[in-house]
Amino acid sequence: MADQRRTPGSQTSLREANRARIVDAIKKHGGLTQVELAGVTGLSAATVSNIVKELTASGVLHTAPSTRSGRRAQYVTLAHALGLVAGVHYSTRHMRVVLADVAHTVLAEHHLPLAKDHRADNELDRATLLIADMLESVDSELDELLAVGIALPAPLKTATGTTARGGILRGWDAVPVADVMERRLKRPTFVDNSGNLSLLAEARLGAARGKSNVVFIDVGDGIGSGLLLAGAMFRGHNGVAGEFGHITIRENGPLCRCGNRGCLEAIAGGPAVLEALKPEQGPLKLGDVVIRAMAGEAPFVRAIAEAGKHIGVAAANVCNLLDPERLVVGGELARAGELLLGPLRHAVERSIIVDEESMPDVVQGQLGNRAAALGAMILAIDSVEISTEDAAIA
Repeated sequence: MADQRRTPGSQTSLREANRARIVDAIKKHGGLTQVELAGVTGLSAATVSNIVKELTASGVLHTAPSTRSGRRAQYVTLAHALGLVAGVHYSTRHMRVVLADVAHTVLAEHHLPLAKDHRADNELDRATLLIADMLESVDSELDELLAVGIALPAPLKTATGTTARGGILRGWDAVPVADVMERRLKRPTFVDNSGNLSLLAEARLGAARGKSNVVFIDVGDGIGSGLLLAGAMFRGHNGVAGEFGHITIRENGPLCRCGNRGCLEAIAGGPAVLEALKPEQGPLKLGDVVIRAMAGEAPFVRAIAEAGKHIGVAAANVCNLLDPERLVVGGELARAGELLLGPLRHAVERSIIVDEESMPDVVQGQLGNRAAALGAMILAIDSVEISTEDAAIA
């Protein structure tokens, strides 16, 4: 009889589909008022209200009074007690780990330096231990961890989850990162490029929120990007779309770590900026360059402006190809704000084919160096299946 009641088109199966639609919308947006839920799901206000009551009573959702546009509203999130997720971001020299509940509340966060050319096995071991310590610090256990997301600064093959080209992230070549981490933690693990996940975080929580066509540019030790087209993340046929730093902008230019010559990254990425300053300024870190540029030291201001100009030329080509409504610039070098964005914006405006009114916004990311780790956290939340079938039927 139960199977008969749940046949496609039955009232029960329709109600379950509506519950799933509401939960998916809340996972995507982090939290919405009931009026907003009706808008994004297309369900009636009465249907939303009834289902929210059911799922709140069964412990799937949590509601709290809120004020939107001067009016009282019920703000709906996933229930904190559903479980926890972890987001891990590996850059070339740093690792950041966040532990959060499924309602996007960060409960613990750690940031550690990494050795140059670190190895995947060592750092995955370190992340495993760190996640266990963080769970303990919030009085939780491993069985409360629902999933793990990992952000890597390299092109990844969607089919295998391995790096798409050797040498770009040394020590991580041909490592099936998700499989390795799942064996260590016994928890589902999902991996994506850090540019994609930074964009995901900015789209949900930051500077790209509410936009449908966005290019995110990540400028640090490397130069990456993420592409949001018609509201969906675009990864391309093999999953490696968005390698913005490997656009050739100077034929027979300097050798890039990818093996090609004249890539944008080899001319305007962090190591290139440091190398250009080294003869007069000596060894530096990228953070030092940003701080001294913001203090007004001319050589550092010029170095960042020059990088911005080159990045803007490449960005204009992408804009002419994709016609985005916004460019969001993040990463270590973006901390320089308008020192980078001004020359970048000017180069885009000079080369783009649309009129002034149709120019894309060029803005700084709002999440800073946390963007990729928060994106990995969101990836984990999105990948978790939350059952609504046990909710009481009104």
